[in-house]
Amino acid sequence: MTSAAPSTVQERLQQLGITLPPVAVPAAAYVPFVRTGNLVFLSGHIAKKDGKTWVGQLGKDTDTATGKAAARAIAIDLMGTLQAAVGDLSKVTRIVKLMSLVNSTPDFTEHHLVTNGASELFVEVFGPEVGAHARSAFGVAQIPTGACVEIELIAEVRA
Repeated sequence: MTSAAPSTVQERLQQLGITLPPVAVPAAAYVPFVRTGNLVFLSGHIAKKDGKTWVGQLGKDTDTATGKAAARAIAIDLMGTLQAAVGDLSKVTRIVKLMSLVNSTPDFTEHHLVTNGASELFVEVFGPEVGAHARSAFGVAQIPTGACVEIELIAEVRA
């Protein structure tokens, strides 16, 4: 007998062993999210590992697989912030867009593969109809506190 596939966002998170963190306190002069109408804009979240900044530069001291894991970790933090913004992730009707900044050397060209760590998790958690999104992935010279990746998100939600 096979078990039924999880049907809700919370069930999928539970099946994946993911516990959403509380909203992080901003490190500068901004707010973690802004809601306007049915859109929620989440400020950039940097990669963290064991509660500390996940430091590294792709193409120098960090490989693509590690960057992808960092992007996945950011997606979990983003979902925690999104849940705080809307109260319940079942209110999310679409992950609209991600913007991913990858701390990388000038010759690193796999920003898109790093960002897949977040993109793939959103589709896995929300399903393809809600989780698939537009996105941009850029290489940058540096990210605050030396983080290897930073991602911001826009989501559409029900009232």
